[in-house]
Amino acid sequence: MSDNFKQDALDYHANPKPGKLSIEISTPAETSRDLALAYSPGVAEPVRAIAANPDDAYKYTIKGNLVAVVSNGSAILGLGNLGSLASKPVMEGKALLFKRFAAIDSVDIEINSADIDEIVRTVELIADTFGGINLEDIKAPECFEIERRLIESCDIPIMHDDQHGTAIVTVAGMLNALEIQGKDIATAKMVCLGAGAAAISCARLLVAAGMNKDNVIMIDRTGVIYTGREGVNQYKAEFANDVTETRTLAEAIVGADVFLGLSGANQLSVENLRAMAAKPVVFACSNPDPEISPELARAERSDLIMATGRSDYPNQVNNVLGFPFIFRGALDVRASKINEAMKLAAAYALRDLAKEPVLQEVVDAYGGAAFVYGQEYIIPKPLDPRLLISVAGAVARAAVDSGVARLPLPEHYKL
Repeated sequence: MSDNFKQDALDYHANPKPGKLSIEISTPAETSRDLALAYSPGVAEPVRAIAANPDDAYKYTIKGNLVAVVSNGSAILGLGNLGSLASKPVMEGKALLFKRFAAIDSVDIEINSADIDEIVRTVELIADTFGGINLEDIKAPECFEIERRLIESCDIPIMHDDQHGTAIVTVAGMLNALEIQGKDIATAKMVCLGAGAAAISCARLLVAAGMNKDNVIMIDRTGVIYTGREGVNQYKAEFANDVTETRTLAEAIVGADVFLGLSGANQLSVENLRAMAAKPVVFACSNPDPEISPELARAERSDLIMATGRSDYPNQVNNVLGFPFIFRGALDVRASKINEAMKLAAAYALRDLAKEPVLQEVVDAYGGAAFVYGQEYIIPKPLDPRLLISVAGAVARAAVDSGVARLPLPEHYKL
């Protein structure tokens, strides 16, 4: 990364005023009557209405279009545990993306605690303020327990995006990559390097989409996670393989159809890549540096399809394709949760959109580059305006169909 880019990034966050967000007034506030309606005595009327019927909070406040982005800074991007305050630029950025892509108002909340009970209780106490909670950059395994408990105790959509956003986009791209390579998800053999929150969630959703769990070999810093291995927590144990006799990446990768990397830079060697099956699928999603560089991978295997987490290479696995539209769809039908049916619906909508002809405005937004469904275009681009209706609509329909919606499907989402 150049010194100029680093300075540009600092300048971007500092100017024209510190941060990336501001609060705007949405109603008139110019006359004494306006002020009397906005605050005392007029504000007493919606207060009484909400006290009598709590659902009126959706009618008289911004609750229904407000999402909290919550973090404790224990797993910031690829930077690690730098504390809650250091996570604030990332959480502000998340809020910016909610607004930019899905017109959702969002505020960031940084919790200065590593204690699961404290984090859960803090969010529970403020949850009524919001229409949804986006958990972000909370390390594993704590993130699993925090999300589980909040889903149980709160009746608004809760989602840890590092897990589920990554999984949804990964499944969409993986389904297309396997199709192009002529492989069946039900028989494809996958090696997953990494066993954190994103890796486990990706594996779970891939299994829900049709992958055979016995064909998944997950590897952490110690090696292959197999049945009976000591020191494996309950979340990793879900993917302890019952049938493999392999113990290392070099052994497990032989004949694999898919490599999913959510680990660290340069963890997949050329020798590993050579050992994979014909027409392999490689998702090297470590950021900022993937498990193997695309240049090196393509030089070695011209028959592969490759995705990374970077915007400067084809097939970026980018969470912004998911979370704004998932919450948009959930909010629009006032869903009580984000369930597996909604996640799969989002993944399938992304999969299908990648097969559609790309709009000229998208081509123009990316400097005139041509995008055609195939080896270097398996995932839609974030600036495709069709994402809002296709993904949010699919999520909203799945919420209605699965019984977690409290409002009917809006007309603009009806097919």
